[in-house]
Amino acid sequence: MTAVPERDPDSAGPTTPAPARGKRPKQGEPVIDRALSLLAVFTDRRRALTLSEMARYADIPAPTALRLIARLVAWGALERLDDGRYVVGVRLWEVASLSPRGHGVREIALPYLEDLFEVTRHHVLLAVRDKDEAVLIERLSSKQATEVAYRVGGRAPLRSTAVGLVLLAGADTAFQEAVIKQPADEEAGVDAMPEGQLRRTLSDVRRTGVAMIRRSAPSRTVSVASPIFDAQGAVVAALSIVVPDGATPPNVLAPAVQATARAVSRNLGFNAEASAGVRHQAQA
Repeated sequence: MTAVPERDPDSAGPTTPAPARGKRPKQGEPVIDRALSLLAVFTDRRRALTLSEMARYADIPAPTALRLIARLVAWGALERLDDGRYVVGVRLWEVASLSPRGHGVREIALPYLEDLFEVTRHHVLLAVRDKDEAVLIERLSSKQATEVAYRVGGRAPLRSTAVGLVLLAGADTAFQEAVIKQPADEEAGVDAMPEGQLRRTLSDVRRTGVAMIRRSAPSRTVSVASPIFDAQGAVVAALSIVVPDGATPPNVLAPAVQATARAVSRNLGFNAEASAGVRHQAQA
């Protein structure tokens, strides 16, 4: 015989609520958004996660997360380790490597990056902008090179890195203003740059074609970066070199970094004189 819940004589419903079945997905949230949110929980500090951890970080019910993770594993976006934790799958890297903004620029730039690396034997970095961050798409480093904060595929702030300043200086005015109005970055090892200083710095980067940042963590370094232009004269990437602070003066590094960036730009179809002419016409 089926038990009937006791009823409160002064109410129309049972006194004991029905047991909760777990948190439901957000109303109307597409399945693809929930799947992508599971992939987005991985970071530099969270490279292997359990099912419950992924569900918690993505704010998704565990049963829903389990079904989505199973599909992501089957496709190759995730891989399951022997201990039951999940990591990002190689298939995801294969797809990302086809990005024209990343792979295309990297493929053309790599021989020039290698030349610069052979001369300096320090870190040589290549980055592109994705929304309000820089994404490192290549890094050449010797075993003796000093420790740096960012890895290939990692994201870096625009305001407090040399590559980020180059990419920000080359962005459209509306985007620059939006970033400039944001609170100053609070990143370990780098002095915060308030609005006025940031405006002056970006103006200097556009005028000189060089950005420089000093860091005290994770090690004491100097980074010097220059822009890479496409055939239309737009900044599509930033190239930099990172050396121990005090090893080589930035003004000595800058010409080599600029020459390498110009060589890559020319191979992307950039014509400095033609681009300058277009800019002058636009300003007239």
